[in-house]
Amino acid sequence: MAEPLKYIYDGMFLEQFAARMKGAWSPFDENRFLALVRGDDWESLELKARTRRITESLGKTLPADYREALDVLYLVDESCTGFPYLFFPDFVELFGMAEADWTHSMEALERFTQRSTAEYAVRPFILAQSERMAAQLLKWAEHPNEHVRRLASEGARPRLPWAPALPMFKRDPSPVLPVLKRLKADPSLYVRKSVANHLNDIAKDHPDLVIGIAKRWKGDNPLTDWIVRHACRTLIKRADPEIMELFGYTGGGADAAPLVEEASLKLSREVIALGEDVILRYAFTPAGEDGSGEPLKLRVEYGIDFVKSGGKTSLKRFLLSDREFEPGKRAEGTRTHRFADLSTRKHYAGSHVFTLWVNGVEVARSGLMLEDPKAGM
Repeated sequence: MAEPLKYIYDGMFLEQFAARMKGAWSPFDENRFLALVRGDDWESLELKARTRRITESLGKTLPADYREALDVLYLVDESCTGFPYLFFPDFVELFGMAEADWTHSMEALERFTQRSTAEYAVRPFILAQSERMAAQLLKWAEHPNEHVRRLASEGARPRLPWAPALPMFKRDPSPVLPVLKRLKADPSLYVRKSVANHLNDIAKDHPDLVIGIAKRWKGDNPLTDWIVRHACRTLIKRADPEIMELFGYTGGGADAAPLVEEASLKLSREVIALGEDVILRYAFTPAGEDGSGEPLKLRVEYGIDFVKSGGKTSLKRFLLSDREFEPGKRAEGTRTHRFADLSTRKHYAGSHVFTLWVNGVEVARSGLMLEDPKAGM
């Protein structure tokens, strides 16, 4: 299993960064900075807390004047590239929120995001002044650097993972739609992924809005078509009739004719322990007579009702296949699923239900008991 991300700040990272600061600005107190960062509770801190600890320690060892402190950071930031240097934009978030510092903070975020990412640091500014920031985001959407253009979309996502939500944009995303429109044919895949994810976020609260955008944008440009397809993935999982039709899927839904004549889902084991694997064997026959009729475009998924910490369950679906199938011709396959904990999912013992889905309709199910070998020890 990979080490937790928080360990990026261990080893020689902090010493090397402190030495770089000292080399660029002689008053920098390396020893004090390292002592402040590695307080008594350093080992217990997770990633975000460690990042903030570094930011706070810089605040105590750089000039007290915010703009002078930025000038010092500008001496080294071009050589500080990558995810570990999130504390550069975090410095702006923590110390640059004053109205008098607005222009300097926007310049700093624009600069720092080009070597790390300011997608988290920009959100307090959006929460504080959403209309003003909407204009700033639109300006960034025209920037020649792809990282800045991505910030215009990613920083304003209403449901950005591992970040505070933006309730004003969850209620009404219209202020940021001009930003997304400006980026809808961006040459950078990095930017287009963000636009697609942003629209997918919006679809969870305003599906009709995203359906309308998808219909207007689809066919404009191959780059835009890529965004539209990925932006509608939640709507496709929900088997929204308009979206399914837009992307050419064969009709489905509770009121439509069945898409499969028979289906089965079998598991290699009925009981496994946390961390072990189970093999799914699935099969189904698309509706229609073998060798006749038009191919059926089907999205085939398997779902698991994961047990949560409180005992309730939550359904998560995983893609098996998304293609055309011949009517009446049996299709089958296997997939291995491992119940190992991830950074995004922790597993709990209990009864897990596996389901097979075709174009958003459940067609088969099976059960699995997940046991904790440490229980009762």
